[in-house]
Amino acid sequence: MKKWSLFTLILTVFLVLAACGSKEATKEEENSNTGSDKPVEETVEIKIKHELDEQEVVLDKTPEKVVVFDFGILDTLNELGVPVTGLPQATIPPYLEKYAGSDYTNVGSLKEPDFEAIHALKPDVIFISARQSDMYEEFKKIAPTIYVGVDYTNYMESFTHNMEVIAQVFGKEEQMKTELEEVNKAIAAIKEKTESSDARTLIIMGNEGKVSAYGPSSRFGILHDVFGYEPADEKIEQSTHGQSISFEYISETNPDIMFVIDRDAAFDSNASVKDAIENELVQKTNAFNNGKIFYLNGGPWYLSGGGLQSMKLMIEDAKVGVE
Repeated sequence: MKKWSLFTLILTVFLVLAACGSKEATKEEENSNTGSDKPVEETVEIKIKHELDEQEVVLDKTPEKVVVFDFGILDTLNELGVPVTGLPQATIPPYLEKYAGSDYTNVGSLKEPDFEAIHALKPDVIFISARQSDMYEEFKKIAPTIYVGVDYTNYMESFTHNMEVIAQVFGKEEQMKTELEEVNKAIAAIKEKTESSDARTLIIMGNEGKVSAYGPSSRFGILHDVFGYEPADEKIEQSTHGQSISFEYISETNPDIMFVIDRDAAFDSNASVKDAIENELVQKTNAFNNGKIFYLNGGPWYLSGGGLQSMKLMIEDAKVGVE
């Protein structure tokens, strides 16, 4: 009986040792297949081409520390749920006011970046637009820098390109594809109505009592070029800052529809140019008498055009002329 127990004990030990040896062999086989006993990490390389550089901007990972100098891109990142580290906090549009908080680092102003503060952040990527384009070389010394300016003469192609760049950088391609489909669908619905209308439209910007007009291919020409509103004056000069006009000009042009970009409200949500605009001369126009003067949201139109969120707000503003 004792002999049998001793035999059983020896057999059990042998089986345990055999099992351990089998496990070690399996582990060694797995390691030989991977070349290491550590998990294989997936590498990411993102290449972006933009007009300020002959070379591609190369990112070796999805950026985590992001500095943004374009409010349209800021609102796009906000819409996509992408965290932002630093931005110029001096003139943030009211609809993006959360970015004025202490959770974000102030990196100067749109025209005067604080390069020391940016450098201290050690960002993974920096986004800039037209206001900072002449400082591109300074930015790229700190981190990979991508230019995302909007070409007003080719608005939708420029906007779509920038949105696709953002989607590529942050791995949001599918979400962006759906967003752009919805944007284009909404624009088509407005254009279908404007194309069947002969209403003549004037776009102006009000700024502390002064007025400027904008025609096709201008800063706010999207209302003509993309949404399809017929210009009240085909001869308005193409200019980023618009053509300076008088209230007599508005009266003589006599638009059927008038869109007013309220620059004052872009910086102060309590401000309005309405009283200055709707004077005796403007009250003679068809637009005034038919209740067709529309005041556009100054934040997205003046400060942050070209963003995903601002485009949606601009679409809502553009709808009112055909409702």
